[in-house]
Amino acid sequence: MLQHYLHIAGRQLRAQRGYTALNIVGLTIGMAGGLLIFLFLQHHLSTDRHHARFDRIYRITTDLHLDNGVVEYYPEAPLPMAQVLRTAYPQVEQAAFVRMNRSLTVNLTAPNGGASARFLEQDNTALVEGELFDILDYHWLSGNPKTALRAPGSVVLTESWAQRYFGPANPLGQVIELDHRVKATVTGVVADPTNPTDTRIGLFISMPTIRQLDPTYDVTEWGQLNSTNRLYFTLKPNAPPTAIGQLEASLPALSKTHYGELAHVYQFHTQPLADMHFDVRRSGGVIRRSLLGAVGLIGLFLVLTACINFINLATAQAFRRSKEVGVRKTMGSSRGQLAGQFLLETSLIVGIALLLALLLTTVTLPLFRNWVHAPLALRPNVPTLLFIGLLPLGVVLLAGGYPAVVLARFSPQASLRGNVPASAVGGYSLRQGLIVLQFVICQALLVGALVVVKQVRFTQQTDLGFRQNNVLIVNLPTDGKNAWTTLKNELSQYPAIRSVTLQYRPPSASEMNGGSFKFGSDPDWTSFPVRERLADADYLNTYAMQLVAGRNLVASDSIREYVINETLMRKLGYQKPEAILGQRMQYYLSAVPLPIVGVVKDFHLKSLHEPIEPCFIASFPAMYRQAGIRMAGASSEQTLAHIRAVFQRLYPTDVFTYSFLDDQLARFYETETTLARLVNLFAGLIMVICGLGLYGLVALSVTRRTKEIGVRKVLGASVPSLVALLSTEVLRLVLVAIALASPLAWWAMQQWLAGFAYRTDLHWWVVAAAGTLAVSVALLTISYQTIRAARMNPVASLRSE
Repeated sequence: MLQHYLHIAGRQLRAQRGYTALNIVGLTIGMAGGLLIFLFLQHHLSTDRHHARFDRIYRITTDLHLDNGVVEYYPEAPLPMAQVLRTAYPQVEQAAFVRMNRSLTVNLTAPNGGASARFLEQDNTALVEGELFDILDYHWLSGNPKTALRAPGSVVLTESWAQRYFGPANPLGQVIELDHRVKATVTGVVADPTNPTDTRIGLFISMPTIRQLDPTYDVTEWGQLNSTNRLYFTLKPNAPPTAIGQLEASLPALSKTHYGELAHVYQFHTQPLADMHFDVRRSGGVIRRSLLGAVGLIGLFLVLTACINFINLATAQAFRRSKEVGVRKTMGSSRGQLAGQFLLETSLIVGIALLLALLLTTVTLPLFRNWVHAPLALRPNVPTLLFIGLLPLGVVLLAGGYPAVVLARFSPQASLRGNVPASAVGGYSLRQGLIVLQFVICQALLVGALVVVKQVRFTQQTDLGFRQNNVLIVNLPTDGKNAWTTLKNELSQYPAIRSVTLQYRPPSASEMNGGSFKFGSDPDWTSFPVRERLADADYLNTYAMQLVAGRNLVASDSIREYVINETLMRKLGYQKPEAILGQRMQYYLSAVPLPIVGVVKDFHLKSLHEPIEPCFIASFPAMYRQAGIRMAGASSEQTLAHIRAVFQRLYPTDVFTYSFLDDQLARFYETETTLARLVNLFAGLIMVICGLGLYGLVALSVTRRTKEIGVRKVLGASVPSLVALLSTEVLRLVLVAIALASPLAWWAMQQWLAGFAYRTDLHWWVVAAAGTLAVSVALLTISYQTIRAARMNPVASLRSE
């Protein structure tokens, strides 16, 4: 019996090649898009869930509540708090402090007097307490996890880092040099962390080594807060459900003990591991949960529109199969058998589409992976196999179930007479509703795509208050301060280099430093903090920053004067920049009040998500860590080679690393760029599927009205009037969809734009442009069939059965 059904299904699909091809194309696009989105969601939702204690792992975070009501959110906690958690909180199983290194030079001395190798590790190295391995799961390949990081000068490597440093040699006992000052011994090797993970440490340095790497760091000081600090802890497995709440409630008292009157400023909180990946307010967060929800909804809409398209095409073909149904019912076929036959045909189409969708996903995955900045892979794991199995099953039931039932319930008498009413295949109202639903989704995504692209373009074109193009950021060795001036002077003499500045950070950066200050004769600290930009006198020139009053800084070996931004000027109660010149302020880096000598035009210190904050620029060479180099025109390999050569001649034992400022700033908007790419891609795919759905509706309309068209032509109807007649119904549905979707899309994008302190305007023409595009797609889709039907020979039309 099954073989007979398969034979009939194959014959039917071959007979309707165009119909079959349209269905396969629509379902292939829908399922491939759904699978890509599933892989994207799976990656982010499964991050770090491989840890056995996942549900019991937390970290301590710090919220700074400033006197002006502003709250700043940080992922950090003080080092001594780890010991307090281990000893004073019975519900805590283990706690560990981690201090990430922003930059670390690693030297390897080759045996037998060979050339040494140097590495500059800017990411993924950290000073850690050994208790970290009792919290996070690492598979030890060699060494003792209980003692490997107890002694100073001990390091543990991941397998890939050990291979990078030592090749096939046994890394245990090998000695490496850290920052030219600490000899460290490899005491353990662990397997590379399981992906996906946000904990990508490759070089673990024992926490006691901090006294050698950074002698100024006080391991007992609670005020040593830094954005590179992390404090993880686990609850005991038998801890009651209220344990974390009790711990959270005790943190204000702990803050009071160690900060006294400033306890209201330093407020500690607990954060579960499940939330860390999505906390974009604090450094380390990757993506918002709300964005994942939006992307998941897009994936659902993509599959849904493909199924709607299938239903429309199937019901459009129903009239052609009415006599087949009548004959088979007359010969004794039951409704169940007929429904099974049609579901089998649907299953064959869906099966072919699934294979093509897997092929399309495999081919496009590398490009998609680069777009979304995530290491996605199509692996045969349980969740992926389950999704691949349930997806076609759901599509068969959703897309094929209704047409199968409709076709199976045709009256045999009406089917044999070819007199099946429109209501027998669901009526026009159902198909009209499905078309409207498709274009509601399409219009909403088009509006979203236009707004997201407009905002991304706004971030790229907004005047940041400084020039970021052609600026190279070079990291400076902290042990080579004596040669910094020589480096700057030699580079400044090169014809293709316009300006060089020594700095702590560029004008706009992801990390912020600052604090309270005193102004004028007021003995009290101000109620709001000020941000700092520490650099030499060439800072303004290098970044083309504009002075609105006063003068630039003069060269000095310490803070002697300030240039402030307009926001700080206004916060201090001044409206005219000339009026504040000569006023004095005292910052914690200076022991006495110092004069304000200039006011610079406001510039963005962070991304456009954040408002411009009060800031000053001052010289303080002890804090410089970078050189900002403005090159003439587009960067050239020759200029870069010259900079590298000068650097390596002055610092032969250090590694030359650089980045372009505009690339750093682009990372502020990776989430928005990813969203723009996703929305544009899937809006385009949904438009294609909607076009196929319209094709089905017009095909049904033309089939049902063939004789009507012939009669109208005999009576003198023109081709344009017939095209208008056949197109009006579809265009009316599209316009209804636009009217329904536009207010919803407008509201949603207003909410999204509210997350930016500086944002583009949401104009009416955005909705109009999206609607025009949707109407254009509809017209292009239906024009071929309507024009062909209108130009048909009326004699052939009147003969049509």
